[in-house]
Amino acid sequence: MAAALFQAAAGAGLARAPGLCSQPGHKQPIAVSSFHVTYPTACAPTSFSLKCSCRAKELPWSGGSSESSHPKNVRVNAITELAETSGTALRLEHGTNADVQNSATAVCSANESHPQTRTFQGVTSEEELLSAVRYESQAKSLDPRATAGMLELYYNYRDAVVGSGVENSMEIAVRIMATVLDRILLQFEDPFTFSSYHKRMVEPYDYYTFGQNYIRPLLDFRNSFLGNTTIFDDIESQLKQGHNVFLFANHQTEADPAVMALLLETSHPYLAENLTYIAGDRVVLDPFCKPFSMGRNLLCVYSKKHINDIPELTDMKQRANTRTLKEMTALLKKGGQLIWIAPSGGRDRPDPETNEWRPAPFDASAVENMRRLLSHMPVPGHMYPMALLCHDIMPPPRKVEKELGERRLIGYHGVGLAVAPKLNFEELTAGTTSKEEARDKFARSVWEIVSNQYTVLNRASYGGEGKVSLIPGHQLFVKDFGRVVKVDTVKSAAFL
Repeated sequence: MAAALFQAAAGAGLARAPGLCSQPGHKQPIAVSSFHVTYPTACAPTSFSLKCSCRAKELPWSGGSSESSHPKNVRVNAITELAETSGTALRLEHGTNADVQNSATAVCSANESHPQTRTFQGVTSEEELLSAVRYESQAKSLDPRATAGMLELYYNYRDAVVGSGVENSMEIAVRIMATVLDRILLQFEDPFTFSSYHKRMVEPYDYYTFGQNYIRPLLDFRNSFLGNTTIFDDIESQLKQGHNVFLFANHQTEADPAVMALLLETSHPYLAENLTYIAGDRVVLDPFCKPFSMGRNLLCVYSKKHINDIPELTDMKQRANTRTLKEMTALLKKGGQLIWIAPSGGRDRPDPETNEWRPAPFDASAVENMRRLLSHMPVPGHMYPMALLCHDIMPPPRKVEKELGERRLIGYHGVGLAVAPKLNFEELTAGTTSKEEARDKFARSVWEIVSNQYTVLNRASYGGEGKVSLIPGHQLFVKDFGRVVKVDTVKSAAFL
């Protein structure tokens, strides 16, 4: 039953099948353990046809592993007087130029205090950065596709940051991307292996702050919203009492964890730092994702969408999911766990005809299995629906892809995060006559609540309707030029 349960749970995360070595004559992988592909010829997993570790490494290494002086956790300016207000939503003020500058400085300082490769150390200009990429390509550390991926990532990030209008944006983009490419290169040279339950790494290198400061310059905080903050207060209180909390949410981009943490880091840093994500194998196998995943708490699963992509690995993946389920159960028994679940099994995509973004439908079996798991724990558990709007920051490919190494588009835009009141299974399934009907109705109701919250966030960020109430009868407090301004309530159908 555990394997069947987590096959559905796997649908709540991201996924891609592990890559295969592209070197001529090399064998296929025969096993995957703890989300690391094991090859008969010791080849590393591939993304953009990863460099095979059979090849001798000829690149210089810094040697040693010095202790890191952790970069300070720079926070954006936002409302801090939450305890003094009764508002249920925040409109976040744009991070000042100093905030973004400090982000770049913090990222670079962390890299210099704990170097892993020499190539990107001391890079201060675009010319030097591009030269470093060319050097690694010529040294055969990166194959042509990986090289192209690095260059595309840099150019897209640079254009997004420069487009933000922040002072010294070019310098910021170069400094941050030099560190990002260094972390990615390290995954080609010395791949990190994730366990079923991965706890965020903050030493000797602070990957959490590294990920925060990478995404921070991409967020337009003037048009970003944190909705229903009093409910986040309730969630934090429940966690500190030892209760468990599940967040059923839509999923939009690879940057979702960082976006959520950035929106919460000022008002609710405890939630930002203690959130655990159910994550698919792609984000723990693709070297372009792994450095950012290393800074997050993860429960790693293989998605049921792709669990049969390579038939000879299906059984291994199912066993890995069972191990993750056991890890998750052990955590929940201890209590105090905040777990993010995307029951859609993947990222939202725009409607092919209207080009409009909406939360993807939720898998009823994934919702039901998580609900039942939570209810069988010895400590109290709570379920909340949560909506996230951030697709323009790092939009996914229009179609679901099986292979690793997708193109990464990057943009600068406002984002939004809103949580709705706690879910009550009995109330939402009243009138049903069978377990199957109750299961389907509950999942549909959760999705509808998330979709309605998403609609209001979309209106606020894209429609210029910042003065909207995320829940009828409550008020929105807007951060306006350093002052807290109470705005009259606007009726909304944001919550059913």
